[in-house]
Amino acid sequence: MAATIRDIKKRTGLSLATISKYLNGGNVLPENRILIEEAINELHYEVNELARGLVTHKTKTIGVLVYDIQCLFVGSMLHYLGMELHKKGYGMLICDSCNDEKLQKENLQFLLSRKVDGILVFAVGMHGKFLHAAKKANVPVVLVDRSFQDEEYDCVEVDNRTAIYRATNKLIENHHKKIAVIASNIEYTGRERVKGYSDAMNQAGLEIPKEYCKLGGRHSFEHGYRGMKELLELEDRPTGVILGNYNTMLGGIMALNESGLSCPQDVSLIGVDNLPMTQVLRPKLWLIVQPMETMCEKAVAMLLERVNGEQNGMPVKISFSTSVREGDSIRDLG
Repeated sequence: MAATIRDIKKRTGLSLATISKYLNGGNVLPENRILIEEAINELHYEVNELARGLVTHKTKTIGVLVYDIQCLFVGSMLHYLGMELHKKGYGMLICDSCNDEKLQKENLQFLLSRKVDGILVFAVGMHGKFLHAAKKANVPVVLVDRSFQDEEYDCVEVDNRTAIYRATNKLIENHHKKIAVIASNIEYTGRERVKGYSDAMNQAGLEIPKEYCKLGGRHSFEHGYRGMKELLELEDRPTGVILGNYNTMLGGIMALNESGLSCPQDVSLIGVDNLPMTQVLRPKLWLIVQPMETMCEKAVAMLLERVNGEQNGMPVKISFSTSVREGDSIRDLG
């Protein structure tokens, strides 16, 4: 039979109240702590987290809402979040919203019903009304990667607008004037990245033909593939293309490979995210790189500060800078 708290009482001679206080995270005398820990090890006692939760009103579980678990960026972020939560003694309960806002709302209710201590959110859309239920339940929320147009929550993201401004300028510095972009126009990150593209083009006094902006739908392999095919079929095709996210980048590269044209001789490319597949692509791509591990560490720290009552102020937004990985995918036209 599994050891119980009464077995620890017999082994240590301490009161149930003292042992319970220790097990629930309270402070006990150092000599009592040593006795209890020795007994736990000898008896192989395992804490009943459900019972502890009834006392502490904490489950040591963090809910994570993601827009699409198939997205490799999301998968990598979950890896870093899981490692960081484990370090802090928390488990992770993941719900995939499958890019469906109705399912996202249902997933939130599921997490709240499981009494999670806090929720990390990779949001499907740009509106935060669905999170009102978490506010009402006093469950802290931190947005990761994407913020909202209409609601303020703690948020950890990158400066997407500046990131793609820099990417566009990298092509401009290499004497490109005909520059296109493939990105989402219904996702927060996509919209911000297109703004950065427009900023750089306008600052350089360069024309942005309507057909150079492939902005439909969500970031996806299919959108990248279709967008690149359409660009390459133009009579006056672009000399440089910015691929708005990792999945879009892979789709765009496949379309380019099928076309018989080459990079960078015919078309120069710059993409986003230094994820595994980019290591085997040739030529080596110029990439905008997000500090994914640092973002996850900060998101967990912000959330646990709310969970533990260490932070009670107004919502805080942390925006990290990106870096650039140099490659061989941009041709200097000068």
